Amino acid sequence: MARTGRPLAPLELSAGEREELQRLERRRTTAQALALRARIVLACAEGRSNTEVARLCRVTRPTVGKWRQRFLERRVDGLQDEQRPGHPRTVSDADVERVLVMTLEAQPPNATHWSTRSMAQASGLSQSTVSRIWRAFSLQPHRTESFKRSTDPFFIEKVRDIVALYLNPPEHALVLCVDEKSQIQALDRTQPLLPMRPGQVERRSHDYRRHGTTTLFAALDVKTGEVIGALHRRHRSQEFRSFLRRIDAAVPAELDVHLILDNYGTHNTPAVQRWVARHPRFHVHFTPTYSSWLNLVERWFGLLTDRQIRRGVFRSTRELEQAIERYLAQHNADPKPFIWTKTADEILQALAWTCQRISDSGH
Repeated sequence: MARTGRPLAPLELSAGEREELQRLERRRTTAQALALRARIVLACAEGRSNTEVARLCRVTRPTVGKWRQRFLERRVDGLQDEQRPGHPRTVSDADVERVLVMTLEAQPPNATHWSTRSMAQASGLSQSTVSRIWRAFSLQPHRTESFKRSTDPFFIEKVRDIVALYLNPPEHALVLCVDEKSQIQALDRTQPLLPMRPGQVERRSHDYRRHGTTTLFAALDVKTGEVIGALHRRHRSQEFRSFLRRIDAAVPAELDVHLILDNYGTHNTPAVQRWVARHPRFHVHFTPTYSSWLNLVERWFGLLTDRQIRRGVFRSTRELEQAIERYLAQHNADPKPFIWTKTADEILQALAWTCQRISDSGH
């Protein structure tokens, strides 16, 4: 059927324009709307009708006609969004830069960190403007976190050893992250809790009664997420050897056992060393000093604290131990492993970056 309607203006591209449009179409960081407009123009340059281009790009014919015409009038620049109407901008780029420089390189004379109010007073902007700038650049002067750089002379070797166990575990072997959560307190509030209700969070008295402590020894199976646990009132070398015997009984005899441990004194006493020597299928891997983050069981301890211990009310040590045992049983009924993703090279590169920042900070 012959084509009806007004004839289409020819759309021809120079080599530079075609390259620019193809770059906009393929580049990952290009906005999807801009990439679609570039795709429309490229299809039009092939001599296709608006109907064909609309079907190919899955848009309407008026959309194709709009961007064909915009390109003919203003070329590649015509594909950008036009200035939208609205209230004129009151905060300049210089204002934003000034707030960022003050936030990152200075501090208020009467405090250790900026607040939105003090920054607004110092910069001459409104408090809400300062807050928007901080949110846009992910700045949170009110927050701080702690860190500790390892001083272990064999840090690199230990990191590579442990990360290799996570990413490429040995065959016919079990990798267990082992540690103890000691001094878990059985705390009871001095007054009854006020339960949560609409418009009011749960409230509790700030003071408490202590009813003793317990220690949880735990071994996290890196592959399955299951946890072997044992509770003891003390955490000496004797209790740790007892836990090793429990692991030995729980793991099938045909499997080797790789234990990831920290440098706590009870893990490396002569008695423990003799026990490991008598059980050659056990292989011990120590984390570097100040590097408990390398031991995945610490993450499981964090979940235990958040979900069972921190807000629990325990009137005896036995009641606390029963709560921990219930949590352990429920976890093992549907275990989920923690997935380690960082390679040793990525960790060491991040450490080098941190050391560089420490050196450049001037403190």
